[in-house]
Amino acid sequence: GKSTTIASMIDYRNENRSGHILTIEDPIEYLFKHKMSLVNQREIGSDTLDWQNALRSAMRQAPDCILIGEIRDRETMQAALAYAQTGHLCLATLHANNAYHALNRIFSFFPLDARTLLSLDLAATLRCIISQRLVRRPDGGRIPAVEILLHSRQVAELIERGEISAIREAMEQSLAQGSRTFEQDLFRLYKEKWITLEEALANADSQTNLSWLINNAQIGPTTGSGDKNNNTRPPSTIDFERTEPDGSSFREFTLELNNDD
Repeated sequence: GKSTTIASMIDYRNENRSGHILTIEDPIEYLFKHKMSLVNQREIGSDTLDWQNALRSAMRQAPDCILIGEIRDRETMQAALAYAQTGHLCLATLHANNAYHALNRIFSFFPLDARTLLSLDLAATLRCIISQRLVRRPDGGRIPAVEILLHSRQVAELIERGEISAIREAMEQSLAQGSRTFEQDLFRLYKEKWITLEEALANADSQTNLSWLINNAQIGPTTGSGDKNNNTRPPSTIDFERTEPDGSSFREFTLELNNDD
């Protein structure tokens, strides 16, 4: 679903802001009509020889917004950073399981001696990472669960210091509006009855964290219902036996609730 999501972002800008949007794709998946913006779509192999030529000549076309279909190597990532450093909005896709792994993959493109400069560049230019998974609804359809890492001073400082492993905890503690982890969005979908408990747990990075969110909100994990008006009490003990063995530190204790509370 990443192609549909990023196409929607391009179309939103096309409808709401004037300018020049340049896309570099292999292949072109969605065709855009000119609306408020002029949209120039270039396909590798037919409109340009290869990625290197397309990326090198992109700035000569004076775009305001650049879409890179997929970042697959160091050269493409360097081009994306260069566009962002010159004030251009650069959108791109990358194969990764979540926001934390996306950052790790970006760093893996570069040798160790180049990562200090990369950390500085990323901290200054990265604005958002969106990761999504299509999860099954009870009716057989699918709905996206979305993880969002938004730029903040804390996130920028962690990236600048190369402390990527601390990003996950920063996201869980973030109060920035719009920022969320997969567990937080899966909890929302479960609470609103879009998905079952089993589907939520199957798609969580940490089943422990998701179980804690469900129990902390006093939603019975075995009922599959987000109705706050029902009289069903949640279990008195969090069901940690269903969680992953390598989950968060929540597994280290048991939370008990008094029935009189």
